[in-house]
Amino acid sequence: MKGARRRIAVVASSAALAVSAAIFAGWWQVDGPGAPSALTVGGGAEKIPLPLSAMDFELTDHRGRAVRPSDWIGRPILVFFGFTYCPDVCPTTLTNIAAWLDDLGEDGRQLNVAFVSVDPERDTPEALADYVSAFHPRIVGHTGTPEQIAGAARDFRVAYAKIQARGNYTMDHTALVFLMDRTGRFSGTIDIHEDRHSALSKLRRLLGITPIE
Repeated sequence: MKGARRRIAVVASSAALAVSAAIFAGWWQVDGPGAPSALTVGGGAEKIPLPLSAMDFELTDHRGRAVRPSDWIGRPILVFFGFTYCPDVCPTTLTNIAAWLDDLGEDGRQLNVAFVSVDPERDTPEALADYVSAFHPRIVGHTGTPEQIAGAARDFRVAYAKIQARGNYTMDHTALVFLMDRTGRFSGTIDIHEDRHSALSKLRRLLGITPIE
């Protein structure tokens, strides 16, 4: 856990110095006006994630175990794509997810949470284990080969790209939490800018719990 906190601190410091231009570009396209949408309109129809039963990829979780989309069917799941060197959006989103799980109490134990890295070059299972431990024990990190990550992103309709600057790089990525129900079908998203009440209402509906007004 201390290692993860040190990494977050180092990234924040680096963002202010050596990779400030890259971080600004990443913010512009991830959390700023240029942020890509996961639910873009094309050909007259919205592109939404496939059902888990129709997805075809394999990842490795932070415990070193192989994971396929079918393994997530049977319980509602939150899926968020990001990376451990993310300066702002990813730690903020994972902190929010941790708070939602705590707010849901025992009901939150029904949820699976998958954090999928879009930076397999740096995000090994060991690095992810260290990183997610700083947020919540129910968050499971996932990585894979570039091809495996591309397959998962394609099935979830996620956009991501490496942005080079000053000999370093950051990652531009879709910044939405995807909600999949217990049958594996897409149920909606939670945006980083949504308030806590809105997010919890969506999660209670996902769990089949009457939302608190």
